[in-house]
Amino acid sequence: MGFATFGAAHLIWLICLSAVCVAAVIIYLKLSNEKRNIMRITLGCVIVGYEVVKDIVAIIVGDFSVAHLPFHLCGISILLIGFDVVKQTKTVRNFIYYIGIPGAMLALLFPNWTMLPCFNFWHIHSFIIHTLIVLYPLLLLSSGEVKPDIKTMPKCIFLLICLAVPVYFINLICDTNFMFLMSPETGNPLGLFEKYLGSHLWGFPILLPVVMFIMYIPLFITSKLTKEKTTKREMASKL
Repeated sequence: MGFATFGAAHLIWLICLSAVCVAAVIIYLKLSNEKRNIMRITLGCVIVGYEVVKDIVAIIVGDFSVAHLPFHLCGISILLIGFDVVKQTKTVRNFIYYIGIPGAMLALLFPNWTMLPCFNFWHIHSFIIHTLIVLYPLLLLSSGEVKPDIKTMPKCIFLLICLAVPVYFINLICDTNFMFLMSPETGNPLGLFEKYLGSHLWGFPILLPVVMFIMYIPLFITSKLTKEKTTKREMASKL
């Protein structure tokens, strides 16, 4: 009684959640700086709190395991969003944009919870939490609170490596597959690298820079268009 990828139930979720994100951005842009800060902090607390609720539910129903710990890429994004609520840094904000958004969007587009029925708690939680992970940096981007810079890409990659090293040893100790460091799992694009290059780990140094540059392209285009409009206005005012 699950659902099909890009089937009716999946598409309805994607359309509704996209509409929510657009509405949230519009509301956020209309707020004062003080109210934006309140909305950002509230959203960050909701994201972290919702993940905690998931673990509490898992414990109550006797389904909790080490695999529920937030050491996948999206779980790490949740922790960093919680960190951003307390202390804002350029590197963390760029990280949740360049890496957090693509990771969560891939999870939404190609969910690995298709075996779950539509009214199942884990089904609902998975769609909502990944959408919130996308929404948080999206709000910061739309308001100009975060301006992703190509110069911060190496720092983001370095932060990811620093996080991946302890996660790798957690995988060894707990027999888990956080961040897909041990195997690509079924349907993961990393499986192509395992098939043709002998190890799925080759996918990380190849795909990561590509994904980050793709995330930077719309920002670069927008920046160029804005500068051109500003230049034309200045020239017109001089005339």
